[in-house]
Amino acid sequence: MLRQQTLEKLHALRLSAMAQSWEEQEQVPKLADLSFDERFSMLVDAEHLARENRRLSRLLRDASLRLNDACIEDVKATPERGLPQAKLRQLAQGSWIGEHLNVLITGPTGVGKSYLGCALGQLACRRGARVAYRRVPRFFEEVSLAKADGSYTKLMASLAKADVLILDDLGLGTLREAQRHDLLEVLEDRYGDRSTIVTSQLPISKWHEWVNDATIADAILDRLVHNAYKIELKGASGRKERASS
Repeated sequence: MLRQQTLEKLHALRLSAMAQSWEEQEQVPKLADLSFDERFSMLVDAEHLARENRRLSRLLRDASLRLNDACIEDVKATPERGLPQAKLRQLAQGSWIGEHLNVLITGPTGVGKSYLGCALGQLACRRGARVAYRRVPRFFEEVSLAKADGSYTKLMASLAKADVLILDDLGLGTLREAQRHDLLEVLEDRYGDRSTIVTSQLPISKWHEWVNDATIADAILDRLVHNAYKIELKGASGRKERASS
């Protein structure tokens, strides 16, 4: 009776993982040889792990990464690919998140830019960071709709608060004047306080030309380039290789 009451109290306190672990311990007789401290530590570990897993699931869900299975441990790093092991190890340590540094990933289509960007986003979620993913063409559509329905300020505030913002496929299409200002405003809100990951088929040297407004281009690049890891991926398209195999 006392045991059942204790289990009910654990569930009431939202310590369900601890309660489940306690019940599982009862099914393993040899655990009776452990001290109270050792068994209690196992219960606390179970609850802590469950909460960390729930938090990670929530962060990944909110991030809405384009490639949910992207993982930094699966990224292939070779000098020939434009990603030396030393640079990948630096990124995998995750210090760039706390230091509010950007990561700029360029290269031709199919070489894994989006995969690397999403893998870094997943890494950030595992570090407890809030991540937001946007494909740039759809981002501009989202901003246009937000202006129309009055949610523009809320949208920009949410993007400003993300610890890591992934802007995928920068450089597609032609920018309109309003879009230049919207992109600058997002980057201005984040500069020095948050990290931004950008992927683009255009080399960084072409970004100024793509913005097509000298003053705004200078401001955008100033907020992206000077405090960033720069990765230029090389090689054949992985999509073409998979299609031909």
